[in-house]
Amino acid sequence: MSEHTNSEHTHSAHEGHTGKATWGTAASATLHCLTGCAIGEVAGMVIGTALGWHNASTVAASVVLAFFFGYLLTLLPLRRAGVGWTSAVKLALAADTASIVVMEIIDNSVMLLIPGAMDAGLTTALFWASLAGSLVLAFLVTTPVNKWIIGRGKGHAVVHAYHH
Repeated sequence: MSEHTNSEHTHSAHEGHTGKATWGTAASATLHCLTGCAIGEVAGMVIGTALGWHNASTVAASVVLAFFFGYLLTLLPLRRAGVGWTSAVKLALAADTASIVVMEIIDNSVMLLIPGAMDAGLTTALFWASLAGSLVLAFLVTTPVNKWIIGRGKGHAVVHAYHH
């Protein structure tokens, strides 16, 4: 499939835009990003815990899967909108990288800092409450970051034109 002809124009138009981003827009962008991150984070934690992996391997799997699913959930709608692969990948990287990085630092740090959370079994409340709490905290910390980024015409602002 050929590249979408308006993608470069739309991308540049958003890059030059600076303005006041709303908290609602920032929360929506963060929730979108959190969905992909959470799928990957939960999958990585479950796989690593179920297989008895060391904490470092479990966190690494969670991070890789969080980036994979985070980008995937941006790529799929872009591709459905007719954006070519090269432009779609560039847009996904521009839209989601900062948000995913912040989320992964927060949620994995929380899991590592809560005593016993990483070693708790999959059937324990400690494991699931820690994981849920880490994702909530990641959302709360990342939302103002995304608000600032979107206000500068970056991050989720670069894919906004394709959300129709």
